[in-house]
Amino acid sequence: MKIAIACDHGGLTLKEAVMKWLTDNGYEAVNFGTDSGASCDYPDFGVKAAEAVASGECAFGVVVCTTGIGISIAANKVKGVRCALCSEPLSAKMTRLHNNANVLALGGGMIGVNMGLEIVKTFLETPFSEEGKHIRRIDKISAIEERYMK
Repeated sequence: MKIAIACDHGGLTLKEAVMKWLTDNGYEAVNFGTDSGASCDYPDFGVKAAEAVASGECAFGVVVCTTGIGISIAANKVKGVRCALCSEPLSAKMTRLHNNANVLALGGGMIGVNMGLEIVKTFLETPFSEEGKHIRRIDKISAIEERYMK
């Protein structure tokens, strides 16, 4: 399974750890940068990962900046992306079960590597519930996208 991954300078350490974990666990990590600690702009990288997920090139995405906030906002501007910022595994589980989130945002300056890896593992291993009420709600989100993202 292909996983899009991207970060800015503030998320580089966590992104590199996630890429290694993905590879070690049988996933194919598709790196959309950055690969440098030099200051850069998170939208430039987050949008590339989000586009790869929206197009179907990658099944899921993981995007990282210092807080996870900015890169999650940028990723959510791509039609078809449901990016959730998670700081612990329960949120990762619930966003997959209820929201069928397809991109995970992490704050490299907010959580440690061990917590980040546990969140990624939970996110990727939790299936969407397929419950009618959750499908209905996601359909409503899609309708909002159709209305405002032209």
